[in-house]
Amino acid sequence: MFSKKTTIAIAVLSFLGLLDSSYLAAKHYSGEIPPCAILQGCDIVTTSQYAEVGGVSVALLGVIYYLIVFISSIALLDSRKDSLAKLLSRFVIIGFLASLWLIFLQVFIIKAFCLYCLFSAFTSVSIFVIGMFFLLKKPLASA
Repeated sequence: MFSKKTTIAIAVLSFLGLLDSSYLAAKHYSGEIPPCAILQGCDIVTTSQYAEVGGVSVALLGVIYYLIVFISSIALLDSRKDSLAKLLSRFVIIGFLASLWLIFLQVFIIKAFCLYCLFSAFTSVSIFVIGMFFLLKKPLASA
């Protein structure tokens, strides 16, 4: 089972991802372009044809993903069920693969970078690494 510290790390990361993707989704649906102070290209990325899937904002899909991970991690803290930890560890693969695809698009197709999108990718990959550590290693001791 995940240790308490590991589960809290997943909860914090997923909450940060939830905040980030919620901000992007709000900007998307309000028709506003998020400001990009460090990197130039948020406008290009967030208004590209890849910003939606089937008419749904990629950011909104991120909100749903991070919300599921956040609620699952809170439930895991409460229940301490190994089966929930395994399910969560497998579920985060979806976010990891989506992040890889979206980074690929930014680098090779869109050729522009969105700081908020890269932050989301960072949180998603971090959650994935923690999840894979659980699946590939012996269960962590409870703390």
